Amino acid sequence: MIKKKVLIATGGTGGHVFPAYSLAKYLTNKNFHVQLTIDKRGAKYLKDHKGLNLIEIPSSPLIKQNFIKFIVSILNIFFSIIKSFIFLLFNRPSIVFGMGGYSSFPICIAASILRIKFIIYENNLIVGKANKYLLPVTKKIFVSYKELEGIPQKYSDKIFKIGNLIREEIINAKIVDKADKFDKIKIIVHGGSQAAKAFADELQEIFQKLKKLEIPLKVYQQCQIRQNDQLAQFYKKNGIDFEIFNFTSKIIDYYLKSNLVITRAGASVLGELINIKIPFIAIPLPTSADNHQYKNAEFYSKRGYGYLLEEKNIKNDLYHLIQSIFRDKQSLNKVLSNQRQYSDKDIFKNLTSQIEKILNEKN
Repeated sequence: MIKKKVLIATGGTGGHVFPAYSLAKYLTNKNFHVQLTIDKRGAKYLKDHKGLNLIEIPSSPLIKQNFIKFIVSILNIFFSIIKSFIFLLFNRPSIVFGMGGYSSFPICIAASILRIKFIIYENNLIVGKANKYLLPVTKKIFVSYKELEGIPQKYSDKIFKIGNLIREEIINAKIVDKADKFDKIKIIVHGGSQAAKAFADELQEIFQKLKKLEIPLKVYQQCQIRQNDQLAQFYKKNGIDFEIFNFTSKIIDYYLKSNLVITRAGASVLGELINIKIPFIAIPLPTSADNHQYKNAEFYSKRGYGYLLEEKNIKNDLYHLIQSIFRDKQSLNKVLSNQRQYSDKDIFKNLTSQIEKILNEKN
C-alpha cells in the first residue's frame, strides 16, 4: 500500500510547533508519510526530538514600520516562497497542512501555485493575517471554535470546527481531580515559549502578600535563563517555597502538580489548560497582533473556563483575584465543572478523517 504524503508547515513559537509535532507522530502511526517544514525560530523546539523528517524553510513576518523594513520583509517572503516552490516541485505531497502564522504562509502559497491541496488551521478567536490572505485558495480552514471572527461570509463554507490541536500527551494525560486540592496555593507562572518578562518583573509583590495568608504557598516559575539567579534570591529572601524552570517541552509535569496557572493567553496554552482541567488566570499580551490574546482570554472567561486579567491591572487586582479564587470554593468548583464538560480527546482522529476525506475529493 502506497503511503499518502502529508506535509505539515509550522514554525515560530512552541504553540505552533508542538501541536504540529504531535500531529506528525499521529499521522505517521496511521500509515501516512509525513514531513515537517519549519523555520529557524521553531526548529530549536524540536532539536531533541529524533526521527523527524524536518526541512527548514526560512520565514519572515510582513514588517510595515518603515519603508526599508517593509521592502526587506517582502523580499524575504518572496525568497521563502521560491524555496518552498522548489521543494514542493521535487517532493510533491498529497496534501499540505498549514499550522497558521507567517511561518506556514510560503509553503501554502507555493502549494497553491502547484495546485497541491492544502488546509490551514486557526486556533485563535480572530483569524490571523497569514490565514486571512490564504482563505481564497485553501480547501478548508480548520478552526478551534466556530465563534472565530474575521472570516468574510463568502468563505464561511470553508470553515470546519475541529477543536484545539494540542500536544497528544496533554490529551492522554491522567487527569487529577483538583476539586479537593486547594488547601495549598500551588501556582505555575507560565510565560509560554517566550517566557513573559513582565511576569518575572511584576509578580514579586503579589507573592509577598500571598505568603502572609494562612494558606501555604508554592510557586513554579518559568522564566528566561538570565532571570534564574535574581528570582531564586527573591524567593529565598522571602521564605517562599519555589521551583524555577526555563522553557520545557515537559510542561505537563508542572501542570499535574499545580492548582492554578498564571499565563499569557495564547490559544495553544489555553486549549491545553482546559483539557488538563486546571483553573487559570489569563493575562493577554497587550501587543499581540489584532489583540488576539485578549479575544482568546475573553472567550474562555465568558464560558467560565478561567479568569481574565489585563496586564495593566496586575498590581491592583491580581492579589485579590488569587485570594478570592482560593476562598470562594463554590466559584472555583464551577470553573472545574465547566472544564470537565470540555474535551478535545477525539481531535486527532477527527482531523485525520477530514484529511482523508479531502484527499479523496476529485478537486
